[in-house]
Amino acid sequence: MNISLRQLRAFLAVARQQHFRRAAESLHLSQPAVSRYIADLEAELGIRLFDRTTREVVPTDAGRYLESAIGRVLDELEGVLSHVHSESERKRGKVHVASVPTLSAGLMPQCIADCAARYPELTIQLHDQAQTMVLDSVRGGEVDFGVAIDPPLTGEFDIQRLLRDPFVLVCRPDHPLAKLDRVPWRKLQGQPLILLDYSSGSRRLIDHALASRGIAANVVQQTGHTLTTFRMVEAGLGISVSPALAPPPATLVTRPLTPQESREVVLIKRRQRSLSPLATLVWERLRALTGSAPAP
Repeated sequence: MNISLRQLRAFLAVARQQHFRRAAESLHLSQPAVSRYIADLEAELGIRLFDRTTREVVPTDAGRYLESAIGRVLDELEGVLSHVHSESERKRGKVHVASVPTLSAGLMPQCIADCAARYPELTIQLHDQAQTMVLDSVRGGEVDFGVAIDPPLTGEFDIQRLLRDPFVLVCRPDHPLAKLDRVPWRKLQGQPLILLDYSSGSRRLIDHALASRGIAANVVQQTGHTLTTFRMVEAGLGISVSPALAPPPATLVTRPLTPQESREVVLIKRRQRSLSPLATLVWERLRALTGSAPAP
């Protein structure tokens, strides 16, 4: 059967008002529109629902039965739809976001603070994870969405690009390269490098930037966190290449690397899966804060 909600609402209004004009006014429709809905409904059911005279409209036995049943159903349906609508309007609840460590430190605090100020009853639960775990968390539905570094295009994620984050040199102030305003990548040849390991989304990009210039990387240490990397640089064990969004402590300095190489920071969610209204709110705030979408 092809019966619409509009037809059922029109039927219920006519049954209760026992008058087409008054039913049309209660629905904010024209009388011909209501008459057409009733005619279409009767044709679909194959039975007359109203006895019509010039003075009144009276439900038939079938019409009275339908009125009693449909009245309860439509009232319940209106309640369900109203609840769903209120869920879309409310700004209260929790959103789970997985983020790689450099972005957990360099990007997410601003977003969490912004949302806390705008929506006090909204909580963002941050999952600070390595890139591989971010992808797994999004893939498995453990979080609403992720903030990651240029993931492989496997087709399993919907991706929204946020910004480009350039790589910079990190060294001690007394290192010879600190005397330069800008450091060519070729100057890293032979230098002891302390880099993040391959659980980081940035490592393969740094490797590519070095290899594409014929630079043999002298990697003396690999770490799982930028803080460990920076401590080793402070100790004089080598220099590092780091994203600009992961600034080192004041005891170290950064220098732009030329030509510029960047990583793409992206939002990811499971492919063809809709975000909840609250998760969409946080997603759009991240886009606005990074300039990839106009602020509301």
